[in-house]
Amino acid sequence: MLKAIDTDLWVAEQPLKYFGLEVGTRMTVIRLTSGKLMVISPIEMDETTINELNQLGEVTYIVVPNLYHHLFVANFKLCYPRAKLWTVSGLERKRPDLQTNQIISNHSIHAIDGVEYLLVQAFNTLCTSGCSPLNECVFFHVKSRTLIVTDTVFHFDDQCSPSIRLMAKLLGAYNQLRPSLLEKFATLDKVKVKVKRSIQQLLTWNFERVIMAHGSIIEQDGKPQFKTGYEWFFKMPL
Repeated sequence: MLKAIDTDLWVAEQPLKYFGLEVGTRMTVIRLTSGKLMVISPIEMDETTINELNQLGEVTYIVVPNLYHHLFVANFKLCYPRAKLWTVSGLERKRPDLQTNQIISNHSIHAIDGVEYLLVQAFNTLCTSGCSPLNECVFFHVKSRTLIVTDTVFHFDDQCSPSIRLMAKLLGAYNQLRPSLLEKFATLDKVKVKVKRSIQQLLTWNFERVIMAHGSIIEQDGKPQFKTGYEWFFKMPL
């Protein structure tokens, strides 16, 4: 089911395990200034959520925001065959079965109907096969001053599952808005200058709220918390 976050902004959530931990996952829905809907990081749909989406408007853009959040997009696209599919660069090789309408590959800030977006450079993560590029696109909903990210930061607090709370506490990441150690270890120092350039661009946005795919939403003071999290990541002030 959809949950209203702000004017023209909704989320829907579902359980998801990663490395055996219940991290959950979240889809974000934006009603653009045109009245059309943009859906970021689709989750598995049910009839109730489909009906709720249809009441909000026409799903015009479906966004796969990084190379990992593609599991449910094919089925989601079947529900909205007329919608345009946006994917980040590299997914056309990972998922050649998807018929992409636009590949996000330029590392500068772009805008569409009240939403700005930016592809983060050189950010890597650890997965079962080793270090892997994330290729994540992040979004800024101007009207609600909301930053929408997927795996570039996490925020695990007392609203999360017991297993992930325990892990976050053991790693010193409990109630912190920042990348995980998986990204910190996988993103080598020699490429962090590119990541830093993207994060500095992102920090030009005047956001208050942060919606991420995994963890609890930050409603207030999101920008300073995000900045602090990346100062930990870079081990230097921004």
